[in-house]
Amino acid sequence: MNHCAVFLADRTGREGDHQVNHEAAHQASQHRDTLRGKFARRVVPTLIALTFAGSAFAQATAGATSAPAPQAPPSGARTAAAVGQSEAGTTEFTLSNGMRVIVKEDHRAPTVVHQIWYRTGAVDELSGTTGVAHMLEHMMFKGTPKVPVGEFSRQIALLGGRENAMTNRDFTLYSQQIGKQYLPKMMELEADRMANVIFKKDEFEREMKVVMEERRLRTDDSPRGKVYEQLLATVYTAMPYRHPVIGWMDDLVNMRVEDVQAWYREWYVPNNALLVVAGDVKADEVRKLAERYYGKLKPRALPSRKTQLEAPQQGIKRVWVKAPAQNPYIVLAYKVPRLRDVEKDVDPYALEVLSAVLDGYDNARLNRELVRQQRLADDVNVGYDSINRNESIFVLDGIPADGHTTEEIEKALREEVQRIARDGVSEEELKRVKAQVIAGQIYKRDSVFGQGMEIGVAEIAGIPWQQIDRMLDKIKAVTPAQVQAVAAKYFHDDNLTVATLLPQPIDPNKPKASPAAEGLRH
Repeated sequence: MNHCAVFLADRTGREGDHQVNHEAAHQASQHRDTLRGKFARRVVPTLIALTFAGSAFAQATAGATSAPAPQAPPSGARTAAAVGQSEAGTTEFTLSNGMRVIVKEDHRAPTVVHQIWYRTGAVDELSGTTGVAHMLEHMMFKGTPKVPVGEFSRQIALLGGRENAMTNRDFTLYSQQIGKQYLPKMMELEADRMANVIFKKDEFEREMKVVMEERRLRTDDSPRGKVYEQLLATVYTAMPYRHPVIGWMDDLVNMRVEDVQAWYREWYVPNNALLVVAGDVKADEVRKLAERYYGKLKPRALPSRKTQLEAPQQGIKRVWVKAPAQNPYIVLAYKVPRLRDVEKDVDPYALEVLSAVLDGYDNARLNRELVRQQRLADDVNVGYDSINRNESIFVLDGIPADGHTTEEIEKALREEVQRIARDGVSEEELKRVKAQVIAGQIYKRDSVFGQGMEIGVAEIAGIPWQQIDRMLDKIKAVTPAQVQAVAAKYFHDDNLTVATLLPQPIDPNKPKASPAAEGLRH
């Protein structure tokens, strides 16, 4: 059974076995789409990406506690004790050990999604130990005294369930979808490995080889993967978002099993975990089960989280990457704000709509102008991730058509944004975007997994689940003037980093990845 996915930026994403999980990560994480060189063309990419989580499993991510008590979200948006709150079929309560539980009732089918979200990811790592969060995700399947290696997945499969796991910049997630009668078993299994994972050196070394091969396959041997990795390392100079979620290869080479075990002890505690249960359940029944299985786990004080802020940028940053490839490729990344306050913020919503105007549907501006009419590009894409623990970037990328250059693509992409800053957008364009938003909200309701993802992603970023629908209202209220304003405000040289792929000859004798490498099984 495959499990792992590295959420490469974004929920973007951001989006079980590798194939299933990566298919879903396409829908939930725009950064991962960028890494693969193809931003998903979707409407209102991040806030509304939550509504597009769909039925599939979805790199891209702070406060301290002095006592073993629950941490408050960083945004300050939560204003009341999260105990016994209920709204529109959703109930929240907190166990005595600080573990928060959110239950989303959906009784259309006798299934349930059980998700454990740990508020720790690559953003919490220190230089020298990058990749440790993802490595721990692999080791979580290596057994406990009660559940031997491989037995966790075997039991879920025998019960007809599906499982997934992913590591993100901002969080680590473990999820199962199964018949509702097996929810107690899912809680028993997850509660056991929250406290009792066995760390054996031989299992660690075996799994590290898998992770290294994963890195080679998805980054070192991927031209666009290398470009995007270097882009983030150039955009950010202080913030941990500059590090790849999978880790730098030298850090992987020097990682020891004790590093992973220490990460587990520090972060995998109930007061740093969020349990989301969605599906054919009753909140009071879930409460009893959660108290029985998770309530007995002991909380611990969490490490101090030190926020690192970026110094103001002065001038364009550029990086060129040489790699064997058929086509050149260029990525522009502008530093922009994330969503902090659902009610007071304006610019993140306008940036979401700007992204959709540029690339949110088949006949959006970039595809229409640069690909179909001018034929400058074979492909152009846009992505913006507003829901993060740290600040965001607005990304535009493109592949030049035959006879054209990356310089032309860069100029054309910038001119399209400048045109909006100068001339604005039409009401008709906004109507089209907002119609897609409403449709996306309806589609989201078809998936209990999507509902769980919607809640978890928002909560990890400090946005209470009670405000999810309010975010949609705010998107629908964005005006043409607000879109024009953000296009003028943020898209200038002092916010811009450009990464360019310089194609090198491809070695026809280089062997392809082995089937084992492609599977990347635990």
